[in-house]
Amino acid sequence: MSPSETTQRPMSACSLEYEPTIPTRFMVGTEKGVIISCNRKGKSPSEKMATRYMAHLGPVLAIQRNAAYVKNFLTIGDWTARIWSEDCKESSIIWTCYHRDQLIDGGWSPTRVSVFFTARSDGTLDVWDILQQQKQACLGIKVSDESLSCLRVHDQGRLVAVGNVKGTTNLVQLSENLSTSSKVDRTLLTAMFERENKREKILEARNREIRLKMKTKSTQVIGVESVCHLDNLQPFAVNIAKDPGVRTTEDEFFNTIAKGEDKESIKE
Repeated sequence: MSPSETTQRPMSACSLEYEPTIPTRFMVGTEKGVIISCNRKGKSPSEKMATRYMAHLGPVLAIQRNAAYVKNFLTIGDWTARIWSEDCKESSIIWTCYHRDQLIDGGWSPTRVSVFFTARSDGTLDVWDILQQQKQACLGIKVSDESLSCLRVHDQGRLVAVGNVKGTTNLVQLSENLSTSSKVDRTLLTAMFERENKREKILEARNREIRLKMKTKSTQVIGVESVCHLDNLQPFAVNIAKDPGVRTTEDEFFNTIAKGEDKESIKE
């Protein structure tokens, strides 16, 4: 589906991302799992909604850019959290496993660049540090017996406010290890993003090459089938020509025509 087709098929928006450092651009998450990157300076609808990402199976519940790496953004939807790069449009570069409970909200730590948070429907707040491990959260806190509905991180990174469906807000205080970046964190995270970005670009190029080969092969197969069909008809025609009954009928036909021509010439 192209950007023009996206404008022709309206989809309800369920999340919005706006980064003040990029005032002309914002991102919208839809109920069908599509994220649309919008540009306020665009003149036509296709320019205003230039890029789309097939992010999740269900509604995109949260989108947030990394404060230090604005090209990379976090999305929350269905049962996973995914980290995307603007340069890779076909797939996310990092993702969590599928959880048993639905993820409701998420966000980056503003002070420790490799840490993000997710809120689950079972009332658990998970803290992830992708430099430490990516298969599971570094810390899981049972905040409420009810389903969580949203979370917000303080600008200093030490406090996280978590709300649930009953209207209760809980304030969670984090240790310095989860709220303060070390000197090598930015270097390591930059290397990780570049490595994963390069890997996804290679996979995208390979997938495009495979699709092109399959398309070319299918076209060739159709052409070969047509030629084979004609080749199969030729032996059939040869066999008919060699049949004695066919030859006799042809001779009688031509003799009848010849006799008719002779009679016409005699009358003249």
